[in-house]
Amino acid sequence: MSTLDHLVVATPDLSATVAALTAALGVAPVAGGRHDGIGTRNHLLGLAEGGYLEVIGIDTGAPTPAAPRPFGLDTLDAPRLSAWLVRVDGLAAAVGKARAGGHDPGDPRPLGRTTPEGVELRWELATPADTSGVAVVPYLIDWLDSPHPSAALPTVDLVSFTATHPDPERAAAALDALGARLPVARGTSASLTAELSGPGGRITLT
Repeated sequence: MSTLDHLVVATPDLSATVAALTAALGVAPVAGGRHDGIGTRNHLLGLAEGGYLEVIGIDTGAPTPAAPRPFGLDTLDAPRLSAWLVRVDGLAAAVGKARAGGHDPGDPRPLGRTTPEGVELRWELATPADTSGVAVVPYLIDWLDSPHPSAALPTVDLVSFTATHPDPERAAAALDALGARLPVARGTSASLTAELSGPGGRITLT
């Protein structure tokens, strides 16, 4: 089965969302870095078992990118648990296997960022063409030879992680094609819900 790599909270106010998470959990997400050419930056918080939470927002100090920012950030008016990613070794092969199973996760593309400590991270990512909605079906990521971002992060516990979808059977078929597991209930819209627990308390992200 595919391994959870990270959850993504997209927010129109990165500083405020980081402060809210810190107050609720008693652990502060750490600055991750800027995504050059995309117009975003992030903060990260480790999750048990090698995953992490990415809090991503607009990089107000960067030029406006040519393409829309991911996760609907250009029009988002409140924080949202927007996506989750699973880790693979060999992205091209994983994409081919998923397509053979009836789900197209998107074409692989190279990305990267430099951490505040000056470490260059490079990875390959497969996402659908439109990333503005909530992704019940995960994106695929291959960290290549880069150190995994979770290695040096403060951690909290991921207590639960679930989803809703108007067509849960179709979502389940796509999850199966990726070798990913996520409980998906029927709902009026696509949504993700995660409960986190830290030394300062618990928070539910939606």
